[in-house]
Amino acid sequence: MTVQQHATTQTVLVYEDDPGAPLQENVPVRHPVPLLDTQPFPTAIAEAAPQPDSAGPGTPAFRYWVAADALSTGCQTWGPLVPTGTQWVPSVGRVLTSHLDEGVDLNAFYDRRSLKFFHQRVAGVDVFSAGSPEIVRHELGHAVLDALRPQLWNAAMHEADALHEAFGDISALLTALQMESLRTAVLTQTQGRIEQSSRMSRLAEQLGWALEKVEPGAAEPDCLRNMSNRFFYRDPVELPPSGPANMLTSGPHSFSRVFSGAFLKIVAGIFRQQDSQDQAALAEAGRIAGQLLVDAIVAAPVVAGYYAQVAGHMIAADQRRHSGKYGPSLRSAFTRHGILSVNAATSLTAQEIALQGAAMAEATPGGRDEDGLTAITVQGAVYGITGPLTLYAPGESRRFAIAGSDRAGGSVRPADPEQVATSYLEDLLRRGRVEIPAEHRSQVAIVDDSPRLKTHAIVRSETADGLALVRRCFD
Repeated sequence: MTVQQHATTQTVLVYEDDPGAPLQENVPVRHPVPLLDTQPFPTAIAEAAPQPDSAGPGTPAFRYWVAADALSTGCQTWGPLVPTGTQWVPSVGRVLTSHLDEGVDLNAFYDRRSLKFFHQRVAGVDVFSAGSPEIVRHELGHAVLDALRPQLWNAAMHEADALHEAFGDISALLTALQMESLRTAVLTQTQGRIEQSSRMSRLAEQLGWALEKVEPGAAEPDCLRNMSNRFFYRDPVELPPSGPANMLTSGPHSFSRVFSGAFLKIVAGIFRQQDSQDQAALAEAGRIAGQLLVDAIVAAPVVAGYYAQVAGHMIAADQRRHSGKYGPSLRSAFTRHGILSVNAATSLTAQEIALQGAAMAEATPGGRDEDGLTAITVQGAVYGITGPLTLYAPGESRRFAIAGSDRAGGSVRPADPEQVATSYLEDLLRRGRVEIPAEHRSQVAIVDDSPRLKTHAIVRSETADGLALVRRCFD
């Protein structure tokens, strides 16, 4: 027996999903020693690998194997779904590396170089974001989506950010569906009604508990976010920039719940359309829904009202792959969450989709960051910034004439790209998420010098005179 063969027979103790809130902790299980350097998404962990079975919960060795297993199973989930040739964005390099404890914070982020995780002691409990497989798979989802659609990185639009967060939560959900034990537990817990709240729909129970202790109202009652929800679409330019977890805001984590809620209902609908409703059928429903989402993201143009375009392209992907078999489940989920208006959903006929077939077939993952975006210049003085400021607004043309629901009936008219971009900038400033160096501040600059992570920065533009808003990370 070779060393490699021997290694694959070893097991490690891991959590399959979140550790759980105190007094509700999950029980670790045994998984094979994870393999990280696999195609098309090789990963690594910066810390040295401990011996398998070297320690139990609460130790660095245990957290290492939890994170390694989460990365491995996450990449095994997405690898078969993405187009051939998909790879990490160039700044990541060949391998995406995770850093399991970068200091004190209740957070984790992807910064186009690596995944970074943190810890914080709350009410006597040490909370490590890398200790939750769901958080690791969420952050991995950011990197996978960046590989598929790098144009979303600097897009100044709420729905691009929110789609990134929804994709991260979907990454956690689809990976959970790879595990028979979790599928069986969810079917028992929900009695086959997959759209109900369950271990699968709830994300990051432990981190959500900790955030609630530190900042009441920052998380949902039993988790960080729950994909089993009823949030209904509104144009995010009309929403407040922040608020408690029980209300919808334009903040990316909040607004993501509209799309992730629809996606859970899609999985449930596809599951009900299978010949049998057992755990194997649930795995197949997840695979089908994930494939349709990947197809849609690769093909959908970057526009204001981006959610609707992704939804429309999922329906189109189903028409191409399954002759429209799952169209009823898709249309129902997207209209229930208002991502598509009723007339938009019914307008996506087989004939209409066929007219756009060639253009969608030519879509490929990756590309340049600026593809599909329009650089617009706004007066920096309006925002307390010394000089003209470049924003990257959505700039493509809609492939389908569809939009989300207007609460008064019919379809909402998406805001124009410049309004989308400026509203996005103002919301970032309101939430204190922009790093503005002293040399770029006027005397009336809106500056948040708190230690809160800044997702964006004002920098010297590399392509035009003046300054530009650029992204640092997705947290």
